[in-house]
Amino acid sequence: MLSYRGKDTSVFFSMENSFSKKQLLIAAAMKRVLRPFIKLMLANDLSYTFAIDLLKTLFVDVADNEFMIDGKRQTDTRISLISGVHRKDVRRLREYSPEVDEVVPENISLGSQLMALWNSDPKYLNKDGTPKALPRLASAGETESFESLVRSVSTDIHPRAVLDEWIRLGFATVDAENLVHITSDAFIPQEGLEEKAFFFGHNLHDHAEAAVSNMIGQQDSFLERCVYYDELSAASVQEISKYAKKQGMKSLTEVFKVADSHAKNSESAQPKMRMTYGIYFYHEPMHSSDDKAKGDK
Repeated sequence: MLSYRGKDTSVFFSMENSFSKKQLLIAAAMKRVLRPFIKLMLANDLSYTFAIDLLKTLFVDVADNEFMIDGKRQTDTRISLISGVHRKDVRRLREYSPEVDEVVPENISLGSQLMALWNSDPKYLNKDGTPKALPRLASAGETESFESLVRSVSTDIHPRAVLDEWIRLGFATVDAENLVHITSDAFIPQEGLEEKAFFFGHNLHDHAEAAVSNMIGQQDSFLERCVYYDELSAASVQEISKYAKKQGMKSLTEVFKVADSHAKNSESAQPKMRMTYGIYFYHEPMHSSDDKAKGDK
């Protein structure tokens, strides 16, 4: 079992548990990986007790669905053996744990189609390939407008409602000339909890799946790389952040266009596949364990 040692609470593992070096390394990495999620849970009044129940459900679900033996039926006993969850709990969780699919919020599903059209159709692009600023109304006399863009994808939702939601979420702005601009943060929601939760689950799940697949060695390695530096000034990090954001958005836009062109040629393809390509940037102050605040022991 895990226990703690010393003032800096660094983890050590009792050798009597006979963990292998590989298991110790994985466990140490998992402690670091899970820390931000514990922060999110505590910030939203989700306690340790809730986390234990959630983990128990996930251990059973993953063992049941991803660790099957070809040609053999999964049994409660086998799932209990490989997951460590008591057999009575395994039976209960297998009976009452419905499969939960990723549900895309409606405004994101529609928005993805609009963004695909706005970023790929030549009539909506500038000469340099960037999305044009579009007149808000078709009555403005322009061939293309934000209103006609929305109408070309859906006649069930009013363009004004789409624009209001995009402005609320930080996807778009309207200038003094009534032109609609895509923001650099398009589809990185600034306000909506439902949208934030969707992208949080989707992006981190796929990033983690790529990293775990690479660790387990199930198939050819996924792209999962980063650039990291320490001993930098705050001003330097600010400049690097601006550069990374600019280059990152450029990269996302280019991959988006390639993916959209392939999607149009894959309508009859079987089996259907999905993909995710993502970029992130993070920074924090450097500190040693001696600098950490010391609370009650």
